Amino acid sequence: MINHKKNTQKLYVISFILLFIAVLLSLTIGKNGSMNIWALHAEQPEIANAILIHLRLPRVLLAAIVGFGLGISGAALQGLLRNPLAEPGIIGISSGAALGAVLAFYFGLGEIFGLAVPFSGLLGSLIALILLYLLAGKRAETTYLILAGVAINIFGSALTSLALNLAPNPFAALEVVFWLMGSVANRSMEHVWLVLPFVIVGTIMIVIARRGLDALSLGEDVALTLGFSPKTLKLLIIGGSAMIVGAATSMVGMIGFIGLVVPHLMRPILGYQPSRIILPSGLIGAVLLVLADILTRFTFHGQELKVGVVTSIIGAPFFIMLLIRARHQSHAASSSEVNL
Repeated sequence: MINHKKNTQKLYVISFILLFIAVLLSLTIGKNGSMNIWALHAEQPEIANAILIHLRLPRVLLAAIVGFGLGISGAALQGLLRNPLAEPGIIGISSGAALGAVLAFYFGLGEIFGLAVPFSGLLGSLIALILLYLLAGKRAETTYLILAGVAINIFGSALTSLALNLAPNPFAALEVVFWLMGSVANRSMEHVWLVLPFVIVGTIMIVIARRGLDALSLGEDVALTLGFSPKTLKLLIIGGSAMIVGAATSMVGMIGFIGLVVPHLMRPILGYQPSRIILPSGLIGAVLLVLADILTRFTFHGQELKVGVVTSIIGAPFFIMLLIRARHQSHAASSSEVNL
């Protein structure tokens, strides 16, 4: 029998070690894998310190914070919606945040105010959250939440495409496209301090609701019997996830597969109780996004890859392998039952 509690403790230790190593590598590795920052520090310490503090430190902190947020919100939403294919973008918040940021690009607000893009993204995510609850209704049943999220995603994507189509010049359109690909490069500590409170508050809301998710996974009637209010649980999970995803998307653009794949990695190790995998999913999500950002520094034809592209390239085949393995296990279990 698998000792999930012992596995959880081991995973926490391993996750913190991996995160420490990933952060250290991210601070050390530069363009095309160069690791000459320490040599530069010996010769020109002021320049080396400026690179570390003003360029690499905000980048690695933002990657870790966003990766943590996407991992934890993905695990929480899969538990709430009882759908292993759920991911942070399923409720439409990321589309709202992306649309808000794109409109800031479109109207040139970034040139007037440096943080106009993230603030517009946050406003877009808030509007998307309000629309989600208006469309889903008072009870906010799971089916209606998913359908409302799909509708918001389609509408947000259509308006984003319209903004691209009507862009005043090709350079503005190119800037929007690159931003939508997702990146933590060229960010400052202002972006870190702006996203951090939303991720902290969103995480607290999800952690408060995590025990109720175990009951809710057995059905809303069971959750009510055990003293948990499904409406309150949904409000905490959806609200917390919306804060995290909206803030993350508005800061770094669209980054996929972290929130989808990481919970699937955790379940074989920690079991299928939603409460067990939430925080570990956040830690592994942070590790994966920091490592993915390191890979973006290897240029191709002089172009640095976007981290959203890297996570999709790595995540999609990996997720396909998970699906194939799950299908084989299902077939094997069916064959065993037939033989019995």
